[in-house]
Order: sequence, then structure tokens, then C-alpha cells
Amino acid sequence: MNKGLIALGVIVVLAFMAFGWYQSGYNQIVSLNQQVKSSWAQVENQLQRRFDLIPNLVNTVKGYATHEKTLLEEVTRLRSQWGKAATVPDKVAAANSLSGALGRLLLVTENYPNLKANENFLELQSQLEGTENRIAVERMRYNEAVQAFNSYQQSLFGSFFAAATHLTQPAVYFKAEQGAQEAPKVSF
Repeated sequence: MNKGLIALGVIVVLAFMAFGWYQSGYNQIVSLNQQVKSSWAQVENQLQRRFDLIPNLVNTVKGYATHEKTLLEEVTRLRSQWGKAATVPDKVAAANSLSGALGRLLLVTENYPNLKANENFLELQSQLEGTENRIAVERMRYNEAVQAFNSYQQSLFGSFFAAATHLTQPAVYFKAEQGAQEAPKVSF
């Protein structure tokens, strides 16, 4: 056999292997990026559900808790801020602020026995609690996707593929606001 033919065969095999490695790494970063986007879309889906429930909750509480006007206005203002947020970090901050205000609103309702017995309020409260649980699950899934993307992006070969796909910015984690571990304080 001809040595040149063997060398050419080895080069062709190595080229195919290199192409397979490149294709695999490239597809991996693209797939991880799409997982981050998909996970964020699910977070937004649940945040939108909460966003849609808030006017009903506020209007129901408003009928009972007329002197809680400041808190109701804050919830409405924060809902508006979430609707206007354009970037993922802005939406995370707005969602966290809204979570705190909703928690305070639900605590305030404890002082209104008639409201606690109101069927509409109870259904809205149940819907909101379910939505908050869904948001927590989707935030966890989103953060897992961010962790996988950022880890791959910062790995030796992942950084090469991140640069090749122009995906060099790390994805943003959905973090709780500072002080979120403290229970909301409600004073009258």
C-alpha cells in the first residue's frame, strides 16, 4: 500500500473526528442557550398568570380594606413595573418586588374576617398561591438551565464554542431580592 494513501486516510479520519467534535460542541452551546430561553419563557408564563390575577385580587380586597389604600396602590404600581420591564434582570427585580408586596397584601387580609370568608377572595388567594408555587418551580428550572449554560460556557472547550456562536455573556440567574428571607412586616 502507498504511504501517501495511508496518510491521506488518516488525515480524512482525523478531519471527520474534528468536525464531529466541533459540531457536537457547537450544538451543545446552542442547545443550552435555547434551554435558558425556554426556561425563562416558562417563568414569564407564570409571572403573566400572576400579573393577570392581581387586578381581581386588588379589587376584591379593595372592597373590604379601604384604609389599606397605600398597599393596594403599591401592588398596582409594581404590577405596572413588571409589565414595562424589558430585560431579564429588570423583570427579575420587578417580579421580586411584586412578590414582597403580594405577601404583605395577603398578610393584611388576615385582619378582615369577612374578606377571609368571601368566596371570590378565597378562590383568588388559592389561584395566587398556586401561581406562586408554579413560579418557584419555574424559577428553579430556569436557574438550573442558567447554571448548565454558564458552566459549559466557562469550560475550556465551551468558551471556544461560546465565542464561535457569539454567546459570550453569561445568563442571568433569577435571585431573590436582598432581605427576601425576612418575613414581611405589616403594621397598622
